[in-house]
Amino acid sequence: MSSYADLSRDQLAALVPELLLCGHLIDRSGMAHTIAAFGREGMTAVAIEEWQLASPIYTRRMQRALRFTGDSVETIFKGLQLDIGAPPQFMDFRFRVDDHDHGEFWLDHCGALADVEPMGEEFVVAMCHDIEDPTFDATALATNPHAQVRPVHRPPRKPADRTPVCAWTVVIDPAHVPPAVPRNAPLLANSVAAQLELAEIDAGEDGAADYSGPLLSDLRFADFSHAALRRMADEICLQQHLLTLGFMVAIRERSDADTALAIGRKQFAGIAGLTSERLRNCLGLGRDPQALATVLRLHPALNPVNYTGIEIALADGGVRLRFPHTSGARTDGAWPSMLTPEDLRPLDVLVRGVDPRFVTRLTATDQHGWTVEIDVADQPFREASEVAVTRFSTGAGFAFTDRGIPLPLTVV
Repeated sequence: MSSYADLSRDQLAALVPELLLCGHLIDRSGMAHTIAAFGREGMTAVAIEEWQLASPIYTRRMQRALRFTGDSVETIFKGLQLDIGAPPQFMDFRFRVDDHDHGEFWLDHCGALADVEPMGEEFVVAMCHDIEDPTFDATALATNPHAQVRPVHRPPRKPADRTPVCAWTVVIDPAHVPPAVPRNAPLLANSVAAQLELAEIDAGEDGAADYSGPLLSDLRFADFSHAALRRMADEICLQQHLLTLGFMVAIRERSDADTALAIGRKQFAGIAGLTSERLRNCLGLGRDPQALATVLRLHPALNPVNYTGIEIALADGGVRLRFPHTSGARTDGAWPSMLTPEDLRPLDVLVRGVDPRFVTRLTATDQHGWTVEIDVADQPFREASEVAVTRFSTGAGFAFTDRGIPLPLTVV
């Protein structure tokens, strides 16, 4: 059973792009701490590895789930529209398909560039050249091993207000030699997250059950069925876990275990708190325990439930969470594994995204797991430094707009 089953179709349609955007902001949280530990060049290397490891796996998962498998440029572009690396509107990808093997995309707006440009040209080059060259290819290769993504133009922008901010060609050619598979790719390919089974989409519900039709200029999520939106939401949660698993593989390559865990917990705290805030606002919730329980049930760090095994319930005017000692997430070393009965800081930050007065406390442990209850303190806590770092991104306050009926970009 998906945690998203109790939401209405309209609520899910609003929530799915939020989950995509929050997944993108994971790097706004993690990379700040990576720069502090390893410098700009080290941060660049970590970013390349995490996306190379994660994106091919979750791209293929979404293709299978939404039934748009294939080996064409159109299939690559559909995947980008459901990728945390390209959340709609914030990363405003526009597409043109010429034929099966040729196409182009460009960005009319790039939230990531808006975040990085104030940091200087070296950081722009690191993102738009050093990171994007291998990671765009890694995403495309998930669809066709002979696909190559190459720039037409890209930042640093000259002139400074140039639009579109970048443009790229995608060409599939049997003569293209695929790059070598990353050495650590099996670590993610063999993870529980990569192989997790989720409920198939019921094709009998109102709305589109898949994305097998033509490529659309924008995805209007309200056009999809409730079952399709539930599956999207759970898949996007797995995208976030897989990206974090890739991040941790790259961090552990460059540090000792204690340092890696400390960086992972900071990344977790920063994105968890901001995500709670955005989920609460997206669904128009209050700040009471019931609102908190709703946010916890929907939070990507705690989903899908058959991966994390975390149970959430209202209890005695507060909220109770039950963490199992064994789960797929703990086996993989995903976010829930970074919480322990002795140190609940990332969870404290997460719940305070709903209201800064919430506080967690351990209430029980046994051979099967441990239990935490969340109460309301008399005074609000200060915003965590990890959240303040993540809030640097323009995505923290980004608002989606209704763009109306999307246009098909390929022949029906």
